[in-house]
Amino acid sequence: MFSVFRRSANQGTRAWLLGLPKSNGLATEAAFDTQPYKLHRLEKGPASSVSVTREKALQHYTDMQTIRRMETSAANLYKAKVVRGFCHLYSGQEAVAVGIEAAITKEDPIITSYRAHGWTFTRGVSVHGVLAELSGRASGCSKGKGGSMHMYSKNFYGGNGIVGAQIPLGAGIAFALKYQGKQNVCVTLYGDGAANQGQLFEAFNIAKLWDLPAVFVCENNGYGMGTSADRASACTAYYTRGDYIPGVWVDAMDLISVKAATEFAKQYALKNGPILLECATYRYYGHSMSDPGTSYRTREEVKDVRQKRDPIGLWKEYITKSELVTEEELKKIDADVRKAVEAAAEKAKKDPELPIDDLYCNIYSKPPSDMKVRGCDPTIWVKSK
Repeated sequence: MFSVFRRSANQGTRAWLLGLPKSNGLATEAAFDTQPYKLHRLEKGPASSVSVTREKALQHYTDMQTIRRMETSAANLYKAKVVRGFCHLYSGQEAVAVGIEAAITKEDPIITSYRAHGWTFTRGVSVHGVLAELSGRASGCSKGKGGSMHMYSKNFYGGNGIVGAQIPLGAGIAFALKYQGKQNVCVTLYGDGAANQGQLFEAFNIAKLWDLPAVFVCENNGYGMGTSADRASACTAYYTRGDYIPGVWVDAMDLISVKAATEFAKQYALKNGPILLECATYRYYGHSMSDPGTSYRTREEVKDVRQKRDPIGLWKEYITKSELVTEEELKKIDADVRKAVEAAAEKAKKDPELPIDDLYCNIYSKPPSDMKVRGCDPTIWVKSK
């Protein structure tokens, strides 16, 4: 369901109109109904309707499509053995990253797990910066040292390889925000598998004890590493797992619902302390590229989600039916995104690798001028900088 704002040619103002028939003009803004939420320890939840401008509608579509294409490219680079090591893809979960980013500012820090490519992009790193990092190139966002798991940018604290370890770190970042008197929240993301880690509950405890401005987000894609959430968790209502911390369950295949839930969560956290969001989403690939993802779920299940609940497809339907954009505009975006991602991948493959000596550098932000680091061979010491 949606309503439409249309600019009046006569008055030059915006009027609120419902159920408008198709016409030659495009709407300037549309209001979309959110999907139903589930609440824990809350009397009131997120907004039931959110307005989006035409400009934002196009931007959200472009961002999600870019992440999807980027991850497809990453998968191809992995299969071609250009990408080595681990590679955890974000395809299917795009509405979480784009929806949350739409509700916060770049001054609100984010920290996440090793499924970090999409978040690295929304935090400002270019597609080339991500793919070059995956390919171990010096032009990568971490100079090719971090790979899939360890990507960073301003107010983006990774990409963390240890399951659940980012959760207490996120609480620490939220503590710093409160200590410094900033009106920002830290968004800490983790998966349904990490939700069973003990350190999660320790972080929840201290966050509530000190009423830290923390938004904890469980990206529940239904499966951990090789098994379903139902087989791994005695309680799969992850939005209630904070016990004394309020929680919201949101259909995270719907971008607008994620945006509204995050707007609500940010305002709540700034006034009252920590809150949990459970973003019910889905991943199309396996846990990592080494996991085909078919031993614990059927191909038919994945196909059904792609056809009926794909976040990009749903957003495309919303914004075309509400007359915010045209099919032709989206086709052009698709073509432009494909071309840009392909160019970034080709450049990443040709970029130089980091010199061997640089592997010993950047250990400290300001190392002593005479600092040397020992490698695997105890007789070899290399100057660090």
